[in-house]
Amino acid sequence: MIVANKNKIVEMANNLSENDSGTGRSLWKDARSRFIHNKAATVSLFVLIAIVLFSFIGPYFAVWSNEQIDWNAMGIAAKVGMPSIESGHFFGTDDLGRDIYSRVIQGTQISLMVGVLGATVAVVVGTLYGATSGYLGGRTDQIMMRIVDILMSIPYMFVLILLLVVFGRSIGMLFIGIGLLSWLDMSRIVRGQTLNLKNKEFIEAAKVTGVSDFKIITRHIVPNLLGIVAVYATLLVPGIILAESFISFLGLGVQEPSTSWGALISEGAGTISYDTEWQLLFPLAFFVVSLFCFYFIGDGLRDALDPKDR
Repeated sequence: MIVANKNKIVEMANNLSENDSGTGRSLWKDARSRFIHNKAATVSLFVLIAIVLFSFIGPYFAVWSNEQIDWNAMGIAAKVGMPSIESGHFFGTDDLGRDIYSRVIQGTQISLMVGVLGATVAVVVGTLYGATSGYLGGRTDQIMMRIVDILMSIPYMFVLILLLVVFGRSIGMLFIGIGLLSWLDMSRIVRGQTLNLKNKEFIEAAKVTGVSDFKIITRHIVPNLLGIVAVYATLLVPGIILAESFISFLGLGVQEPSTSWGALISEGAGTISYDTEWQLLFPLAFFVVSLFCFYFIGDGLRDALDPKDR
């Protein structure tokens, strides 16, 4: 017993001396180091940053706007709309003579905006809802979780399509429809983690000192869930982008003159039989590469923040 206590004291002293010397590493520093050493996640992060920069810088190099029609490049049978630097159509044109380069830029902006903003709303709502449910517990927890169960039983895509048909097709309604149910999984995950945290010593100490439940949830529980929230957010973004792209592919999402990856892929798939494959390949490449980047980044964050690997 004495030897065990002595060893524990020595270990604590070594940890203190390591921290005093400035060589200690926090959880976030250690996670950042392991994330950087994950080559797939690091490369994906740089590729995703390049795609985002392209969506903002690309318009300065565009010769044609996304709505401008090149009357000399109309028609899909003559292949006059093939990619060409001389004509200024770097990615070619569609069958209406519109520049695909500019339309891909606009589609990238809209698809990423829907994915990131939708995921942000879902993470904020789901985190606060799940943390509140798990912390309060009892009957309140049961009622809140039953509401989640009922909402999760509703066909997600059916509700989204129904809202777009009844209330009109717009980006705003797309946000409402996607955000209506996308926070449910987040709330269940956060609720489970909150149940493990609510009985910790620092939570009990906060209760004894008279800290309100709202402050305990926002200042003590939520900050300790940032790791799992960050991982889930990176996986939620591609899911929302997929949902938006599928709806736009069906023609119920973003409407002209605006466009998105799903709408561009739908247009390209409709004309691929005329040997105009560039209309499909360019938006599809941006779509696939971006989704892979988000998934690799999510996997990298999951591995970096996993306490079992420390």
